[in-house]
Amino acid sequence: MLPLPSDDKKVSSFLVFYIIISTQIGIGILSFQRYLAKEAGQDAWISIIISAVSIHIILWMLYQILNKGNNDIFAIHKDLFGKWIGGLLSLALVAYMVLATVTVIRRYIEVVQVWMFYQMSTWYITFILAVLIYVYVIGGFRVIVGLCFFSFFILIPLLSLNIFALEQPQFSYLFPIMEHSASDLLAGSKVMSLYFSGFETILFFYPFIKNAPSSQKWAQLGIAVSTFFYLFSALICFVYFSFNQLEQTIWPQVTLWKIVDFPFLERFEYAGITAWLFIILPNLCIYMWAATRGVKQLFSMKQKYSLVLFLSIVIVATPFFKERAQLYSLIDFIGVVAMYVIYAYIPFLFFYQLIRNKLRGTS
Repeated sequence: MLPLPSDDKKVSSFLVFYIIISTQIGIGILSFQRYLAKEAGQDAWISIIISAVSIHIILWMLYQILNKGNNDIFAIHKDLFGKWIGGLLSLALVAYMVLATVTVIRRYIEVVQVWMFYQMSTWYITFILAVLIYVYVIGGFRVIVGLCFFSFFILIPLLSLNIFALEQPQFSYLFPIMEHSASDLLAGSKVMSLYFSGFETILFFYPFIKNAPSSQKWAQLGIAVSTFFYLFSALICFVYFSFNQLEQTIWPQVTLWKIVDFPFLERFEYAGITAWLFIILPNLCIYMWAATRGVKQLFSMKQKYSLVLFLSIVIVATPFFKERAQLYSLIDFIGVVAMYVIYAYIPFLFFYQLIRNKLRGTS
């Protein structure tokens, strides 16, 4: 394992707030309302809260694991499971990061192609995004955190423009409350597990936080703010669209931007989609940084070499998902993987470490 990073490579604990939001708010917020409403209808906002509460608990577990391990997930894997099994588990997490990168890029490209440039090549857009990712990741973790900070202040006005939809709200669409069963609400919270994912990247960057244990309050606050953004976006969509309309609207958030009316800008959705690049870019950079950090820990390969390797894989793999059915199969798959990582593997790791330490007589 590599030595812990020096203080000049670490970031202040409060910046974890911006990192968590950047990993959780991305391409998914443009379309999640539709899929959530399919499961829980007008009660879907309750599913968001249920999912958020569970994520707060999982984050607490993550910090317990990391605080006791006093390092990133790769060192913890080796300590708990040995070199070979721990290495395989770490490689699986690296693959998960790369696959998540492919998924986010392909989903963003779909939005760009449908709304703006239908005939633009998938490969061409992927290459441009790969170059941007390379520039930021090669700058190091602190540069990526700066990008997370910057993107937060782009996100706020972009989502705040949803208030244009409140000129003629239909609050009756939210009633009756609690009409759906507990199983429907849980199905909706299961859908939200994909959209709340990303916070688990703290498994990778934990050693790069100054006084890392104290950053938990900022991470929890970040999840709370992400929850607010999802609730805000969902509730406005639910009072603007009927649920029949919502079933036919693939990207409700982009559709809401169509009603934004500025004298100097006629089609705001074009500006919104373009600006959204700066929302997903920190997400992509953190995934790629985490994957390259993992390879550096496991094989002592310099991050710039593994970065080129992984970005090459992304450039080659992304255009393979040409049809919408292929893309949504990929989204479903990464959703299942994310759910198992969050709700199965992290609790397993928490209880395994807890029992092992108890048996060894350590706290």
